[in-house]
Amino acid sequence: MLSQLVALAIPSPDQGVWHLGPVPLRAYALCIILGVVVAVWMGERRWVARGGQPGDVQDLALWAVPFGLVGGRLYHVVTDHQLYFGDGNDPITALYVWRGGLGIWGAIALGALGVVIGARLKGIKVLPFLDALAPGVLLAQGIGRWGNWFNQELYGRPTDLPWGLEIDDAHRPYDYVGADVVFHPTFLYESLWALAGCLLLLWLDRRRRFAPGQLVALYVMVYTAGRVWIENLRIDSVQYDDLLGLRLNSWTSILLFAVALVCFWLLRRRAAQEGAAAPASAVGDGGPEPAGSEKAVDAEPGDDRS
Repeated sequence: MLSQLVALAIPSPDQGVWHLGPVPLRAYALCIILGVVVAVWMGERRWVARGGQPGDVQDLALWAVPFGLVGGRLYHVVTDHQLYFGDGNDPITALYVWRGGLGIWGAIALGALGVVIGARLKGIKVLPFLDALAPGVLLAQGIGRWGNWFNQELYGRPTDLPWGLEIDDAHRPYDYVGADVVFHPTFLYESLWALAGCLLLLWLDRRRRFAPGQLVALYVMVYTAGRVWIENLRIDSVQYDDLLGLRLNSWTSILLFAVALVCFWLLRRRAAQEGAAAPASAVGDGGPEPAGSEKAVDAEPGDDRS
């Protein structure tokens, strides 16, 4: 029975690097780049539909992408420092981003910081801008996960499900080398979760009016809710991989979900208080605001939000 399931398993790619002359094309990097392109394209459409200036998203991406890459790599190196430092390891390999290894929490944190800096310089309100980006960023994360498939990394424990993932012995933990087993394709689980989350955010955004920043809070809650159970399927070794029964990334997800939930409630409460305090005559005063300016507001429900 097990051999039949293995025969039905998802195969892993034979290679993740192709050479165009002397130039290596790495699937991991291509997946990340494709995700960034999709996030910028979707974010641009949504931002312009909300009254923003064309080109704002591309301009701020020049801040967000490098900040996100640095943050993602720093988080990975800190939480998996045993791979780069100590006996038998070469610390310089901590800089080899093209080999894989980007911690999503560091990428999101410093990427968001890059957006904040760029938005301040351009005079753009940060929360509405992040709301416009949120669904595309979630979709980009799902696309980027396919790079882990090419690298045969970050898979889950053995499974007897028909969609188990084949992993070459060279990429397996020592205990599973030579074993006739397949593994949970956690890259696929997270990719599908991200796609579903993106569609959910778009659907909710079309059907109700959120206070600025609430869609970002929803994005964090959706992603972390999936990350908790997906993370606990994984068997790759990380620092603090059994912290009170859960992996470090699971605890991080739980904490961020709680913070996002509180922020979602506080943002709604603040918006309700500000709406109740505003005099009726203030509605619409001053004429239309410049698109993308510090006074730019969200689009009304029903507008094209891609």
